[in-house]
Amino acid sequence: MKEWLFSRRAVMKAMLMGTAVPWVLTSRAFGASSCSDHIVRVGAIAAPDSLNPFASWSNWWPLIFTYDYLVGVEAQRHDDRKGFAKSWSVANDEITWTFKIWPGMMWSDGKPATARDAAFTYNYLLGSMGKSDELNSGFSSTAGFDQVQSITALDDETFQIVTKIPTRWPIDSGPFIVPEHIWKDVSYADARGTFRNDPPLVGTGPMIVSEFQQGQFARLSPNPYFRTGQPATAGMVFHFFNVADPIAQGLKSGSLDYGVSLTPAQWADLSKDSAMEVGQSRIEQRDYLAFNTGSGDGAGSTKALQDAAFRDAIGYAIDQKAIVERAYRGHADPGVGLVMPVAADYYSDLSDIRRHFDLAEAARRLDAAGYRDTNGDGIREDKEGNSFQLELITGTLSGTLEIPIAAVQLIAGWLGQIGIPVSVTQLESGALDARTAAPTKGGGGWDLVVKAGWRDPSARSLLSLGSSKDTYNTSNWTNEKFDQLLSQVEVTVDRKKSRELVDQAARLIYAEAPYIILSYPLVLEARRKDCFEGWGNEDMMSMWSYFPFDRLKPA
Repeated sequence: MKEWLFSRRAVMKAMLMGTAVPWVLTSRAFGASSCSDHIVRVGAIAAPDSLNPFASWSNWWPLIFTYDYLVGVEAQRHDDRKGFAKSWSVANDEITWTFKIWPGMMWSDGKPATARDAAFTYNYLLGSMGKSDELNSGFSSTAGFDQVQSITALDDETFQIVTKIPTRWPIDSGPFIVPEHIWKDVSYADARGTFRNDPPLVGTGPMIVSEFQQGQFARLSPNPYFRTGQPATAGMVFHFFNVADPIAQGLKSGSLDYGVSLTPAQWADLSKDSAMEVGQSRIEQRDYLAFNTGSGDGAGSTKALQDAAFRDAIGYAIDQKAIVERAYRGHADPGVGLVMPVAADYYSDLSDIRRHFDLAEAARRLDAAGYRDTNGDGIREDKEGNSFQLELITGTLSGTLEIPIAAVQLIAGWLGQIGIPVSVTQLESGALDARTAAPTKGGGGWDLVVKAGWRDPSARSLLSLGSSKDTYNTSNWTNEKFDQLLSQVEVTVDRKKSRELVDQAARLIYAEAPYIILSYPLVLEARRKDCFEGWGNEDMMSMWSYFPFDRLKPA
């Protein structure tokens, strides 16, 4: 079964691989703000290469401010952050989903925005499946559409999706809704490739992209037809950077009102400035240590990696609290299981089975599992009698937030103390991806890897690291019971039942330990206090929607 999953790691990597120029102040739009023009200036690490949602993974910023999801993550968490649909429900058959579209909603060009536009968008993607120009290469993708039986606009305000099996896909995932009158004449070949969707765009979001300079900025104008009223600001300029330094500098100088992707040092420095409000928010990223559990082609240097008892013992030699304090400077939650705290519907701290850092216990378990130092040289041997020498690989970029190399060094140090020497190899992100790809795709031959992934908080996505069929299963781990639980999750609509299944799966994979979750990092952000009010408290700027640019007001 195909799946449609937000892969924020893939999105952010694509952003960073795009063109990004040095930070240069070239006009009033980029100069220090006096607040009088009421234009919000935002800085983030991003590099969109076009504005076509069907052809690129890199343009989530700025398109999220212009286009709506049908439902998506935020609408399920916050009643005041709805998307194209005002409400939704599922019938007793658990396959018929009905969505009520905002009555009287309009596109930014003044034309009606109705259920027929939603039906067009979904059918546009569905109709491309199986064709040579299938729309499977952009943020709005056909992935997951193999679960769809029918898509219908029952009337202007009622949209219906009937799936082939029970699934929460219609509300958890999906494309940006685009206007039929703009896209109906765009061929699949053009939508997949050459059509750039140049501004001004036409959307239903609060801010409409009106100018785009690749590698520099996007200018957005307030949507006069936004469903809750035209935003009170005069617009937004979203600046694209490839490093965080100019973001911190821009906040200090007043040329930026808000910045995200700050380093701990920058965040600490800005926190001392009385003109600044700093914040940190939880996201769906997991930083983890993976074992290469595969056998045959692509296997690691020792069969011990395939032994759950060996991996479990190593888990006692990893101090997640120390990693958070020393490597992340406190800006993370200590890792436990697959589910991160922000996914509150499914999170458990696994307190009854949780490992605790204890090097002596790790050594005892290694001895009991048959991995002893028989010759007294301080290095343990595997069951074939070979001395351990593991390679730990990591990258310069993992996920949205980089994993501090200090975390990797701590892990290598602890393993060395229990007789498992580790060498560290740091790779460029592309090389890391190639090395950790499935053996059928040329990957493998590594022992340990420290990586990260950011997925959407749906039950299916939370468990994807353990799926034998998922490309994000870095460890190459396979477990029939886990796959059975995941199969049940995929056809479960009831949230309580889904929660029970996720908990069972999370406990199983924790015990088998193909991954040791190191941390759940926090996004570090800051804003100036002088120009605007209405920013969020838990998250100043959402990582999943247009919030707060629908409600910011001049101070």
